[in-house]
Amino acid sequence: MDTHTRKERLIGVVMLCAGLVYLVMTMNLPRKGFIDAAFVPYVLAFILCLLGVLQLMNSRKPANAGKPAEADDGEKVPADYPTVLKTLGLIVLYTALLSTVGFPIMTALYLYAQFIVLTPAGQKVNHIGYAVIAVVASLVIYYIFRHGFDLLLPSGFLDI
Repeated sequence: MDTHTRKERLIGVVMLCAGLVYLVMTMNLPRKGFIDAAFVPYVLAFILCLLGVLQLMNSRKPANAGKPAEADDGEKVPADYPTVLKTLGLIVLYTALLSTVGFPIMTALYLYAQFIVLTPAGQKVNHIGYAVIAVVASLVIYYIFRHGFDLLLPSGFLDI
């Protein structure tokens, strides 16, 4: 077994164990119904366990299947550090302004800006499509958390 396969299996085992520990800890939370404060931790624990199992299954594939991305001519594609730095900057800005501006507006602005950052360089930016998706997603998420889970998200100066 080569080093790559061992690392992949170790990652899978660690993820599965972390998911199981998180699931056991979540089981100790008091329950008041199907959707309550323990619902999201249960979902996250099951997802982490599932990812661990998928990682273990993926580690059984040959090591050459996990080679780094290469261009069509066989050269390695360089890492895109500016995109990573822009994303980190957007996340910092989002968290800094979330309580002041509010979840619906900041989430819509963050998603719109993130869509633009992640648009490939050779592709035209679809401003209208990105704006519509960002606004609709922000409002749907806010509505689900506010009325479905009965959890308050910062509404900022909208005071919804």
